[in-house]
Amino acid sequence: MGKPFYLGLLAVLLVAAAVGAALLFFGGFDRDAGAVHTAAPVGTAKPTPAADSPADIAAKRDLLALMMAYPGQIAGVEKGDDGIVCVVMRSGKRIVYDDGREKTFEQKLADADLQDMMEQEYPLGDVDSVREGNLDPGRIRSYAFFNEVYGGTEKAVRANLKSVALGRGHCLFNANNGAAAQLKKAFKEISALIDNAPGVSGFVYPLGGTFNYRVIAGTDRLSPHAFGIAIDLKSDPRDYWRWATREQGQGRLTEYPPDLVRALEDNGFIWGGKWAHFDILHFEYRPELLLKARHFVAPGETVSPWYAGYPETAGVMEAVAVIDRAWEGR
Repeated sequence: MGKPFYLGLLAVLLVAAAVGAALLFFGGFDRDAGAVHTAAPVGTAKPTPAADSPADIAAKRDLLALMMAYPGQIAGVEKGDDGIVCVVMRSGKRIVYDDGREKTFEQKLADADLQDMMEQEYPLGDVDSVREGNLDPGRIRSYAFFNEVYGGTEKAVRANLKSVALGRGHCLFNANNGAAAQLKKAFKEISALIDNAPGVSGFVYPLGGTFNYRVIAGTDRLSPHAFGIAIDLKSDPRDYWRWATREQGQGRLTEYPPDLVRALEDNGFIWGGKWAHFDILHFEYRPELLLKARHFVAPGETVSPWYAGYPETAGVMEAVAVIDRAWEGR
């Protein structure tokens, strides 16, 4: 073999080494697979999405519960460069999910963002004792959100009211987001319950009231009754934490029919009997809290995918896509 042959072989080896270096540099080495990948054309490579943190999972699941509980009310979700997440309402108004401020319980009651409103887990199932401390899931309300859904003024709320037949007369309730329809459905079940257990009637009638444009006693905050989304059943002196002792409230709670509570909870109403600041005659249309409770993930827990536990219906997956796009900046 002559000199030209060796020169040609050397040239081939040099070219092969150059190609290998180029592949390693531009394509990257997969240490797990032990292989070299060919580089993708410029502009087509997609980064692998980062795994959701527990905080991201909690936020996304809250937003999903809100979107499923208020269909048609939330038009989109946005996440800014500063990390602040907003829901975009049908009107175009943006409402902050988490303003990032540390708040006391009283500050949350007075000036709640959506994360504050969704934070406490509503307990499903029967309760046999008055809760402790400030465990009041549902007492913290985002007024900016309620204003958008149910009406921002007395005139606007009144325009949304509908007369609902409740077995013994009629009451006014907000028709938006299905609230009035769900109340009617709940009382159909309550009427059947009373037919089978007549004693339940004594906990229901006469009704304490529904729509009343007023503030919560002892505060300057609007009552959920002002939005036409709450109903008080028959009143008892032991019902309310401001005028009854814990011992009296406990006695009343022990007597209360669990089937009556379930009939309302099954139709989107939370019960004030499950609050430490108990309000035992009070039921409030809050489907987002019940939806979150039925698909509850403990704070700090990681699940994959982040919406695990929800049925993968078209509506759920459409909402999931909206939320994911916000996190991806699209």
